[in-house]
Amino acid sequence: MTSVTYPAAASAATSTPTAASPSAKAANISSDFETFLRMLTVQMQNQDPMNPIESTDYAVQLATFSGVEQQVRTNDLLKQLTENMGGAGLAQYGTWVGMEGRAAVPAQFTGAPVTVLPRPDLAADSAQLVVRNADGREVQRLPIAPDGMALQWTGMGQDGKMLAPGNYSFVVESFSEGARIGESMAEIYAPIVEVRSDASGVKLVFQGGGETSASNVTALRQPG
Repeated sequence: MTSVTYPAAASAATSTPTAASPSAKAANISSDFETFLRMLTVQMQNQDPMNPIESTDYAVQLATFSGVEQQVRTNDLLKQLTENMGGAGLAQYGTWVGMEGRAAVPAQFTGAPVTVLPRPDLAADSAQLVVRNADGREVQRLPIAPDGMALQWTGMGQDGKMLAPGNYSFVVESFSEGARIGESMAEIYAPIVEVRSDASGVKLVFQGGGETSASNVTALRQPG
């Protein structure tokens, strides 16, 4: 049986490490390659001359450590690339702040009419616009044409009184021969006030707090 005698320092270096966070482990792996080489040298110097360790064993240890180190470096480069791409996205979409974006987000009603762009199902022969307040409660239901033409929502409630200022969302329910066949959020134009970036991509924040992915914005226009 192959036997190797290690100095006390080398034995301590090869003892089981204490628990560490993943980031700490990655930092140690990427920075301790020279330490590994010194340990390998000590191992070679203190092997049993009557029963030396095979050179292939050294090669396997070296290749294994090098592979792990390379993977850590690759992960660091990918993380840096992702962060750089996110920064580029913020710079690109930052020019949208102050413009009006068209998206399926709640509208901030202040008393002025809101332009609503419904999207009924193509197979619908009739449709209704359902208006919901910030709590999700239905406050109004209006029949609309199934052709998807834009309409002006004045904020006048079912009782003929103006609804209170606040955020309202618009849902289109589609019907065919009296049967409900679909539901979709209607789009509006609203001012874009902020651009955010997270793990899921670039998000746009609209006046009133509505938020959606930049890819969901179907049109832009200057505020009128």
